Amino acid sequence: MIPVEQPACLLLGSNIQPEYYLPLAVRQLHGFFAVEGVSRVWQTPAIGSAGPPFLNAAVRIRTALGPEEMKEGVLRPLEAQLGRVRREDKNAPRTIDIDLVLWGEQVLEPRIWEWAHVAVPVAEVWPYPLAGPGGETLREAARRLRTEARIDYRRDVTLTGETD
Repeated sequence: MIPVEQPACLLLGSNIQPEYYLPLAVRQLHGFFAVEGVSRVWQTPAIGSAGPPFLNAAVRIRTALGPEEMKEGVLRPLEAQLGRVRREDKNAPRTIDIDLVLWGEQVLEPRIWEWAHVAVPVAEVWPYPLAGPGGETLREAARRLRTEARIDYRRDVTLTGETD
């Protein structure tokens, strides 16, 4: 059976030299996947820690890999290559965090509807209809969260393939 390619969306985050690690991670992802879209870079306060603010971006890819195969075979090794050290404190500062948030029609990060640092960049690159609990679309959630949360567009940080 030939694997069917799926659209997927990755969320990248960094709060240790993020101006360096986010663009580097996007360049590296081009070597593993067909990159179809890259969001702008957004800054938010660290969640669950007093660490420096995070920069986040979303990358839409196309892949024949399943979610676990992608996480274990590509994303975790890439994080390690880029200096990610996993600590007991899951909110500890990090060079890079690459999370698979959408795979095909599956929402793998249910807090996408609650967290601006996820919804805002993902909504920029995800062209497919996606509605959450109560019928709110991803774009509607992103608009709502931009007004409710501290999230700032970082014009000074650009990524390969960034949208306008």
